[in-house]
Formats: sequence, C-alpha cells, structure tokens
Amino acid sequence: MLALHPKYIDLSLDRMWRLLDALGNPQNNLPPVIHIAGTNGKGSTLAMLMAMLEANGAQVHSYTSPHLVNFHERIRLNGQDISETLLAQTLAEIEQVNDGEPITFFEATTAAAFLAFSRHPANYLLLEVGLGGRLDATNVIDAPLLSIITPVSMDHEQFLGSDIRAIAAEKAGILKPSKTGLPAIISQQPEVARDVIMEHAANCDLQLSCHGQDWTAYEEHDRLVIQHAHGLMDLPMPGLVGAHQLINAGTAIMAARHLDIPEHAIGEGLEHPIWPARLQKLTSGKLKNIAKGELWLDGGHNQAAAEALAIWLSEHFLNAEPPVTLICGLMATKHVENWLASFNPSRVSLHCITIPDQPNSFTAKDLTEKAQAAGLTAQAFDSLETALSKAQGDVLICGSLYLSGYVLAENDS
Repeated sequence: MLALHPKYIDLSLDRMWRLLDALGNPQNNLPPVIHIAGTNGKGSTLAMLMAMLEANGAQVHSYTSPHLVNFHERIRLNGQDISETLLAQTLAEIEQVNDGEPITFFEATTAAAFLAFSRHPANYLLLEVGLGGRLDATNVIDAPLLSIITPVSMDHEQFLGSDIRAIAAEKAGILKPSKTGLPAIISQQPEVARDVIMEHAANCDLQLSCHGQDWTAYEEHDRLVIQHAHGLMDLPMPGLVGAHQLINAGTAIMAARHLDIPEHAIGEGLEHPIWPARLQKLTSGKLKNIAKGELWLDGGHNQAAAEALAIWLSEHFLNAEPPVTLICGLMATKHVENWLASFNPSRVSLHCITIPDQPNSFTAKDLTEKAQAAGLTAQAFDSLETALSKAQGDVLICGSLYLSGYVLAENDS
C-alpha cells in the first residue's frame, strides 16, 4: 500500500467521497460512531472509554493511528486486531475498486477500515481522527452517536494553521448536528480553543458538555473525583499514568455517562485500559535487561506532551540520583526547541539517537546540538542499545511514536 500510495498528507475529502461511493458507501452502515478529535489525549481517552464500554459487555470496534508495531493495531474488531487474511482481502478490494485513481495511504486504509467495520456487527465504533478533523478522511460520518474533542494545542501547524484558533477550528470540524440529543464532550481547552469550539457547536445547534463549565476531574485521597451538574463520582485512579490522564479520564467518563454506562463498569474500565507507549513502564524484555534502573516509554511528541512528561518526571523522580536519563529521538518535522525547553536541565540528561528506519528523523548529532543550545546536558549515540547501556540510573525513552514502536518491537525480540 505504501508503494502504491505514498505516505504524503493532502487534506481533502474529494478522493475519499469518490472511493466510498464506488464501494457502496460503507460509512453509512457502521455501528454507532463515537468520533474523537484533538491534539493530545485522543488515544488515551479512546482506550479508557473502550475499556468502560467493554466492561459493560459491549462489543466495540476501533480505528486509531499511527500503529506502533503492526499495522493491524489500527483496525480492531470487537477488541481484536484485524486478522492478516481479512486485512489483505479488504486492502485488495480497495485497490481494485480504486482502479489507480489518486488516493493517499491514510484514505485507502480508512476506507478499508470502514469496509471491515460495516461487515462486522458491534455496539460501538470508536473512530480516532488522523489529522485535524474538518478535512480528515474519517470525517465522512453523517451523524455520529457522540463526538469528543480532547485538548487542543500546537502541532502540525503546516497543515492545520499557525495558531490555536485555526487549529481548534479544524478540530471542531467533526462536530455535526446531533440526531440523538447527546452533547459533544469537550475536554480541557485553552480559552481561545474553547470559544472556537462553542461557536462551531452553536452553528450546528449542538449541545456541549465542557470541562470547567459542566464537569471537572481531580484527584482527592488517591481517588479520582468527577464533579458534574448532577453530583459527584468517586472512582479509582486511572490505570494510565500521569496527572494529564485525569483530564483524559474525565473526558471518557463523561462520554460513558451520556451513553448510560453504569458506574461500576466505568470504574472497572478506568483501572484497566490498554494503551501502550503512554508512560508505560517496561518491566521485562531485551531492553529492560540492559537498563540499570526503571525503564519507561512515552510517545508524546509535541510541546504539550513534553510539558506533561516534565510534570510527571518532577513528581515520580523527585529526588532521583543520578538525574533521569531521557533517551530521545524526534522527527525533524517537530518544533524541537519548544519540546526541549519543557525539561529542567538540572533534573535530566539526554542521550540522543536517530530514530531507526525514519528518514525524517533528526540525526543524533543534530538533536544533541539543539539540546545543548537549550541548556541541557546531552550526548549523541549511534544506537538505542548503546544509549541505554550508558545510562546510569532510571530512563525514559521518549519523543516519538515511531521510536516507541521500535522500542516495543526490540524489547520483545
């Protein structure tokens, strides 16, 4: 598929509508869709909501991107990765029907996912936006059961706009008039993003359930408390690590409440989501055997994600000696200076690597120079294994989902 349809980004729905029409419009025969957009927290919110729905006995499909290790992760049918046989058959059908017309990789794979989902019954489909929202290939659903917008921040400016207002407008493009009366769930947002989302919702005559206005989430006595218009919920802390996950958990919980999921299923799902490479502690495997201390992995790759990591590092490794080593690899498409500026130079040191098999990765040398210019202690290494072996204490591998996928594959090899 990559050879036939290069992995470039060209935001438009024209090609997608043409292909879906030729396929018989499978997007009109999907299970009830929960559409999720946002800059940060989409996947974590999806994972927690999926666990809550499944804890209530529901069958749930999901579509996410990018994958970490295997492409099959993107398309999950009733909680299981799509099989190799079904994936190959579905992609071949897409290729035949498309008949050589222009199409992007993400559009073709999204159409394949819709075909698979339309042919396998489920109670819900959790559909994650790939990029932006308004012109994303997933935004062909006439009437989602529920829409969710997770926190909006700066990322992919070359495609979505140069400020929060423009980016929020793209994310808000998934909001549509509700046929069920359910509100869209809006996570914590910068004020300007919230205003844009509210304006778009008003134009759609769509009700919202907004963080800070209709609900909030906070920790109290090692419990997660959700305060909403009808009272309080006292729940276990989320299984996903980090203070930022409280907001993601609150977003998922409010979605579950509006879907009439009982509190016992919400609590059970909250404790047991599956979402790798989000402050994931690696406790065994090839790479863990090299590490001299704790080994953590996170795929956050923009400034907001780096700021969340920095907060977690300051809490989890408050008095760590020696300082925590960050093994970093970043794509050269990112504003690396903003990412690096999030970290306290006195509390971390960086081991910089080139992300394997990623031509658009910063080289270890270039990333090291940028880190040093930002006032951080940094060294370049020619491999992940070497960088890990030279770290003297606890380690966090971070900076890219592509690096995270490589780490997970190597650790299991």
